[in-house]
Amino acid sequence: MRINVVGTAGCGKSTVGKRIAERLDIPYIQLDELHWKPNWVESTDEELFPKLEKALSSDEWVLDGNYTRTIPIKWKRVQMVVYLDLPFHIVLYRIIKRSLVRGIKNEELWHGNKETLWKHLFTRDSMILWTIRHFPENRKRYTELSEKSEYSHIKFVRLRSRKEVEDFVTHKLHIFFGASETLADKGFQIR
Repeated sequence: MRINVVGTAGCGKSTVGKRIAERLDIPYIQLDELHWKPNWVESTDEELFPKLEKALSSDEWVLDGNYTRTIPIKWKRVQMVVYLDLPFHIVLYRIIKRSLVRGIKNEELWHGNKETLWKHLFTRDSMILWTIRHFPENRKRYTELSEKSEYSHIKFVRLRSRKEVEDFVTHKLHIFFGASETLADKGFQIR
């Protein structure tokens, strides 16, 4: 099973990705960890792509993360994309809460990087501002991508509420590979 959990910042990709990986007992990969270098330096394509290809070389994994430029690499092998399309007010609440908690706790993320309250509240690099600006275009992009014929080998599962996410994660996911009707019968939007 090869699954990519996608969605805008604050939708719960990491939490859901970890839970799916635990339920299926398969490796969990965080794209942000591959992407970010110390001091918030972004990896170039030449640095990121080989790391990603190596991380995805096994037969089973759950990858959380977007980065549009990585789609040709990750989606050539992925079997299912779980798109977390939660309502804007929930995502905004979560990104504000996450930003405050990370800033107050001085929480280390990847390679020594830490998010600060200053960054979240007073700079153009704020994830809160990024979420407000990019939420609509992310929704449009994943809807369009799910309809492209070049990705017809992928099962797209779009989850639009916390209840749908919880129902999906708590089901035995391995049953769903090869059983799209079962998912559709349970009310999940499948393509």
